[in-house]
Amino acid sequence: MKATLAERNLHRRPIHIISANMHSVVNLIYGFPALTTAGQPLSDNQYDFFHNLRHHQDAIERFAIQHGLLKLPDRSGTHIDCQAIDTYPLRKLNLHPALDLHLTEAEAEAPVILVIDYAFGAQAFEIMENLLEPTGNGTDAFTFDFSSISIMGKAGILAGDKGDIMLATAHVFEGSSDNYRINNDLRPSDFPDTEKVFQGPMVTVLGTSLQNRDMLIKLQSDWKTIGLEMEGGHFQRAISAAIIKGNAREDMPVRYAYYASDNPIKTGSTLAAGAMGKEGVKPTYLITKVILEKILMDRRATPPSVCESAA
Repeated sequence: MKATLAERNLHRRPIHIISANMHSVVNLIYGFPALTTAGQPLSDNQYDFFHNLRHHQDAIERFAIQHGLLKLPDRSGTHIDCQAIDTYPLRKLNLHPALDLHLTEAEAEAPVILVIDYAFGAQAFEIMENLLEPTGNGTDAFTFDFSSISIMGKAGILAGDKGDIMLATAHVFEGSSDNYRINNDLRPSDFPDTEKVFQGPMVTVLGTSLQNRDMLIKLQSDWKTIGLEMEGGHFQRAISAAIIKGNAREDMPVRYAYYASDNPIKTGSTLAAGAMGKEGVKPTYLITKVILEKILMDRRATPPSVCESAA
């Protein structure tokens, strides 16, 4: 990935990393201009609009490649595809009116968004550690300007319901004493008042088998945890190591947001109750929108206290 960015002369730009699926960022940026250009009818409801984009993925991708998207499919066996989005060409596009983005006219200052597909558990540490390492050897070595890292995904919630949003203030590893405090650059006030947003520690679990009600209630009581996920603690371990090594800035904004796919201690709301379907579209795109606006407006909000309780 880093070699490709260097070959395209993108390596000197501000680099913003997002861990997400391969559709949400591309769809939010390119879906509206792609379908508008093609003369496709558009829904007035923005969430219906984004939900229906899945029927136009090929057309959106072709449009995106012509306007700054670089596909970086996995060739290493990690099953983690990547995308690089040069934001400089975006300034000429008619983006979705709900997006509040600031796009610079200076090409050298235009951020590059590097989207990496979901990692699986401890794989996240290996991916992020290698990504943040310097490139090259000896006098030819250089570091990228990693300007922010955003981790978004789905997780089990302990404090709310399916579709709610969780913002991590810490990651606690299941079965160990390892834990990482986080100055999360996301806070409940970044989201509409109509949404339920919880803020607090997340448990990084070893697998989806942690469905024991007594254990979950104890974690919630002891650590004030709001949810369960599988990668955040591993990502933060690699980020903390990179800061110590000098490969990442200590003041680099870090963002962790999850939408609730299930509530493992609530009857009828577990993973066994079925897939999220359309109800997962709204929180996914809300989180993606907030992250993109923070990246492309360069809003360096003061991170909330890690001791701030869940909203």
